[in-house]
Amino acid sequence: MPTAPHPQSTDELFHALRENHRLPYGRTRTVTAEELVDAAERFAEPVPLVHALLELQEAYTYGSDPRKSPVVFARLLTLFDEQPEAFDERLRNQLFWRFKWVANALRALPEIPLASLRQWLTEMRDRYEKEGLGLQPYYGQAYQLAVHVGEDAALAYELWAGRRRTPHSDCEACEICERALYRVAAGDDERALEVWAPVLAGKESCQEEPARSVSHALLPLLRTGHADRARELHLAGYRACRRNPSMAGEVGRHLEFCALTGNEARGLELLAENRNLFDEVDSPLDQLDFLTGVEVLLRRVEGLGHGELPVAGYAGRAWTVAGLCAEVRGRGDGLAARFDTRNGTSAHSGRRTARLDRAPLLDALELALRARSLDELAPGDAAGAAGAAGARGAAVAASGSRAASAVPEELPELIVRARELNEEGHPDARACWARLRDLVAARDYTHPEDPAVGPYGRLCADLLSDEAYRTAERGDHASAVDLHEEAAGLYEDAGATDDVVLARACALLAAAEVPGEDGEGEAEAKAAGLADAHAAVVRLQEEASGLAPYVEGRLLRLRASALGVRLQTSGDPAHAAVVFAEADLLQEFATRHGLTTQVSGAMLLRAGTYALSGDLPAAVAEIDALRDRLAADGPAWHLPRALGLRGRLQFGLRDAAAAHADLAEGLRLAAAWPAEAVDTSRLHADLAQACLYLGRPDEALTQLTRSAEVDLRDGKRVDAFCTYINVAQLCLDHGRIEDSIALLDSLLGEPDVTGGELGDRLVAQLRLLRARALHAGDDLKAATAEFVALAAESAGWDDDPGSHAMIAAETAMILAEAGEFDRAGEVADRALAAHALAPRHELISNCLRELARLRAQQQGPDGLAAALAHLDEAGRVAEAARAAGFQPVGRSLETALAYEHGRVHAYVGAYEDALAALEKALGLLGEPGAEEGGAGEWAECVRLSGAVEGIYLERPAPALVRLDAAVARLTALGHLEECEPLASLAAQLRDEG
Repeated sequence: MPTAPHPQSTDELFHALRENHRLPYGRTRTVTAEELVDAAERFAEPVPLVHALLELQEAYTYGSDPRKSPVVFARLLTLFDEQPEAFDERLRNQLFWRFKWVANALRALPEIPLASLRQWLTEMRDRYEKEGLGLQPYYGQAYQLAVHVGEDAALAYELWAGRRRTPHSDCEACEICERALYRVAAGDDERALEVWAPVLAGKESCQEEPARSVSHALLPLLRTGHADRARELHLAGYRACRRNPSMAGEVGRHLEFCALTGNEARGLELLAENRNLFDEVDSPLDQLDFLTGVEVLLRRVEGLGHGELPVAGYAGRAWTVAGLCAEVRGRGDGLAARFDTRNGTSAHSGRRTARLDRAPLLDALELALRARSLDELAPGDAAGAAGAAGARGAAVAASGSRAASAVPEELPELIVRARELNEEGHPDARACWARLRDLVAARDYTHPEDPAVGPYGRLCADLLSDEAYRTAERGDHASAVDLHEEAAGLYEDAGATDDVVLARACALLAAAEVPGEDGEGEAEAKAAGLADAHAAVVRLQEEASGLAPYVEGRLLRLRASALGVRLQTSGDPAHAAVVFAEADLLQEFATRHGLTTQVSGAMLLRAGTYALSGDLPAAVAEIDALRDRLAADGPAWHLPRALGLRGRLQFGLRDAAAAHADLAEGLRLAAAWPAEAVDTSRLHADLAQACLYLGRPDEALTQLTRSAEVDLRDGKRVDAFCTYINVAQLCLDHGRIEDSIALLDSLLGEPDVTGGELGDRLVAQLRLLRARALHAGDDLKAATAEFVALAAESAGWDDDPGSHAMIAAETAMILAEAGEFDRAGEVADRALAAHALAPRHELISNCLRELARLRAQQQGPDGLAAALAHLDEAGRVAEAARAAGFQPVGRSLETALAYEHGRVHAYVGAYEDALAALEKALGLLGEPGAEEGGAGEWAECVRLSGAVEGIYLERPAPALVRLDAAVARLTALGHLEECEPLASLAAQLRDEG
């Protein structure tokens, strides 16, 4: 079925060829190229057919389909022989350049005899000599064939490397890679890396580079002790080749790198991401390279005892590591044997064996922030995953460890023990309930006939109550209400009166926490609901009689908590007194009855109430008293929470170092307890904040990542993804762009993201941040594609036009940066329409000014009219903002607009107009003061004015007066850094004068 209408004219054909050329390599581009060749054959002119055939050969070459590339080239060569006039200089150069493509394609096919490969090189040499072209490209291909065969490579290298490059030589980057690989094969990693340096630094690049060189350089970097550089290049290089059939070999080497650095779990994740390569790579040589890398990884995983892990493989069946490893081994051995048979050597089998036998180079190298272990990937081994991640995340000293209470084996004992621990509020109760839940769910479960255990219905109620608590912890209060109510009914049937009262009280408080409709009165309504819940719990307690002390304590705690949450919700200091009163009542009762857990809860509540009331010293004193009491009397699992609160109080007192110490100690102690019992996720997040205050961003990233991991294990996936977004943004803010992209790619590959289970707005946040990261990483093409997709998707967010305005504005700027001004204007219009519904004055103004700047910068005088139209629109936005009373951050929108008029006119050579606009901007900015903030903008405006006046208008004297006065003023105010560019420009003007 055709993928597009057939062109009806040569103009339409060339337009279609240009559009197809913009597509990524792959099936769609290849099929369209085939159709365009069919269309070109209907025209009488040979030139359109030449262009169509060139496009098709490129699609085959970079779509990893080597069998078809030579066939297309044969048609091109016939056309050249029969109608040479159809080939202008550019087409002729392309034709002779592509002799090398055919040589590469033929080498990749083991069914092509070696004699045919050599015959093709002879044809290439003869053709080059006939055309008077230099033979260095021919000798380059002869060298690559020698390496491929494994014979006479040294001689072939000398014949090639000693010759001067010609216009038809491989690009500089590709030749550098070949020279470096020659050094690697000789065992000289250091020299190879020296040769590779320009490519690895990004100074030389092409369609395949630096991705190809990076994949080959990873192991030499490790062998020479440059592990950090290898990590950095792995992240950037893998992104450049993932899922690309024409770079399957490079993907295989990245998998091998993971296997040899203790990152087997990441390797399996990357393999899953590239499962398409099992079926889409048509080049046998690329298949061999890819499959060998896959086998290195799978052998390593199987050797570590994880052969039964599920793994992505060939379509049509489910694979385990062991099963896929055997399959890949057979296919890889077969391909190597075919090449060796064709070549009459054992080179490919030998190279393959060397890769497979290579020992790990590092025990562990942290490649990604979101590091995982193979244990975490094991199906049905959640406990193992939690243990592995916990061991990685806690960094706990031996003194903080403890042995968790053993879960009783006998069912009656287990039920009794779970209830005892539950009454105490002990974290180990969760493990008992989890075990009981599994036992009760089994088909062969039989409830014990034991008076100490009670009826089956009571146990079911216990399990519902535990589930309700866990559900509330995840923020689903509505479901928690239903569970508590159901539990209350079962308790009533079982005659457990105390538990009925407690379950209904919990339901009341959970109901008060159910979110209402968003609106101005939401906080007031919630506060009122909490007050009502408090009153209802008080009535429940008063109406009940003969309650056990632990139930009375729980009810008092619920009452105090309801009022504490009300204070937190309302922020009204008048609500604090009743919280203190309830906390005092709870503490007195708990002390009298020896309820240490509730004594601690009361003191924590008092400390929190002091903090909410603004009395931080009193809060610290209360928490210090609690810390001493916990150290003496327990419960020990409250210490991490107490230290966490103390750390947050230290933030309020502006003592980040003390906060860090408290939070780190809290985490050390938290490692001894289940994460949900001591709020480990919050401790990690707060410690990250302390690290940022102390200027330790790398440690902050580690702590935030661990916070997200804890939330994931606890089932709080939305919280985890929100934290991961903060991690990715922090990476971006501190220049760790590839870390940010790698993390976001990992998150976007999660099953609940790909399966549409996570909220679409949260996924859009991930994608938006990834697009920004791609842009920051200079991958403009990928960033543009993601922005455009997000802008189209967000256009349907009728409930959130403000977010669409933001995304569309950013998309328009990216399109303009890529030179696509018509599309940029269309998207900017959509941003303006959304802005009319939900004003984003500063954002839209920034967008329009940037579009104007880019127009002028890229198009010069031809773009001035369109640039000024954008600035006129920005002026209307500024007027509307002023009328609405909008106050931007920093300079006014009018000032920014005047400055942009100056830049735009400078770009197009209208220097008098530029100077006038810049002087207007300076007037609007006003003279700088001693405070931080405005001096930088003022200095930049002065600098640009001085450059326009002194350099372009050739009036250095007034420009120097302007610059010298500005330097003197800024120096007097202490803004020395802002002086430097002004002083430098002044020195330049004096030197040139």
